[in-house]
Amino acid sequence: MSITIIKSAAALPSSALESLGPVRVPLDEPIAELRGCSLRAAPECGVWECTPGRWRRQVESAEFCHFLLGRCTFTPDGGSPLEITAGDSVYFPAYTRGVWDVHETVRKTYVLIE
Repeated sequence: MSITIIKSAAALPSSALESLGPVRVPLDEPIAELRGCSLRAAPECGVWECTPGRWRRQVESAEFCHFLLGRCTFTPDGGSPLEITAGDSVYFPAYTRGVWDVHETVRKTYVLIE
């Protein structure tokens, strides 16, 4: 068994994260840009950051994440808006679809669950 530690993820400068490009399904301007680093492949986990913008969530895996920085709203398809801020932890069941509205750049640690 291999233990993975993410040290001081909130304190990392954005420049320490790899550019992942724009979100895949933007819904408005500005188009949000992604940065991150994957720390292991199975299960995939790492640090993820997103600049302000509005876009559709496309992740098919279940996901558990902890928000370190920023503020956003996630509105699941057919559901009510969820306000998410630094310090919040969220579990998304597999195939959760909806709209992200990132108000302030967010950063989270995450684990994708196959």
